[in-house]
Amino acid sequence: MYIVVDAMGGDNAPEEIVRGSISALEDLEDLNIILTGKKSQIISFLSEKEQREDLEILDCEEVIEMNEKPARALKRKKDTSIGRAADLVASDKAQALVSAGSTGASLAAGIIKIGRLSGIKRPAISVVLPTKKKPVLLLDVGANANCESFYLKQFAVMGQIYSKNIMNRDNPAIGLMNVGEEEGKGNKMIDEAFELISEDDRIKNFRGNIEGRDIFTGELDVILCDGFAGNVILKTMEGLGEYIFSLLKDVFTDNLKTKIGGFLVKNSLQNMKSEVDYRQYGGAPMLGLKGNVIISHGSSDALAIKNAIKAAARTVENDIVPIIDDEINRDGE
Repeated sequence: MYIVVDAMGGDNAPEEIVRGSISALEDLEDLNIILTGKKSQIISFLSEKEQREDLEILDCEEVIEMNEKPARALKRKKDTSIGRAADLVASDKAQALVSAGSTGASLAAGIIKIGRLSGIKRPAISVVLPTKKKPVLLLDVGANANCESFYLKQFAVMGQIYSKNIMNRDNPAIGLMNVGEEEGKGNKMIDEAFELISEDDRIKNFRGNIEGRDIFTGELDVILCDGFAGNVILKTMEGLGEYIFSLLKDVFTDNLKTKIGGFLVKNSLQNMKSEVDYRQYGGAPMLGLKGNVIISHGSSDALAIKNAIKAAARTVENDIVPIIDDEINRDGE
């Protein structure tokens, strides 16, 4: 299996990308990694021992900066690390792509170079979130700020497949994010999506409308929303998590009594922090493309990259792309 990693993508590139790739190679058998990016920079973070046969470097001189319009930059710049990585997937020289760079650039490369599966109107970025009982898959979280009801139906089909095959849920419970649980709530697009999903016999366990407070109950396996709402949910979670842990830190360092209390619950707090740590979940699969693409957090370190590569490997091993292709086109979509 070949996985291509954009070595220049992310706040900590290329060092942490290189470190994470080496760590993934040490953990996984039958894996080859291709790093795309500036070879002189990449190789500076590799010891002689780490320059191994299962690690290749594809030298690229350009990157897409955060302030550039991704689609335009991708067409104008012919030697970008993300563009060349997507070319490898499109030509079947790699089975998956991992990038911690600009989400917009990854999305543009996925759509323009790898392409959508036949019948897919728009790909969706999905993310796994922790809950009280079990992780839940949320999609879309940023690919489609302007969404249509038909897109949400396709998100339901793709989310169900991912939940079954990657998250091992026998009969995934699916909910549609809304401002109320009653049928008919919300705007026209959500109301139409409710009807489309309810009437699609491929979607087996649709629980109807849900509200924001239902995300973390653990009663659902897949949550559907447009990319605008999904991104707001995701970023709010990140900010709230940082705020809560800063409050806890202030409380447990306030005085001698609270410091003793903090020492006593230190292990429990560390376990809690680990459970909600995005690095443990790897990255966000972009579903609906002809190839496997995993988008990692922009602040990803070596651990996050390693787990993103592992997530990419699971999507390849479990044939997620061909299964989605078959299911979407089963009824001639």
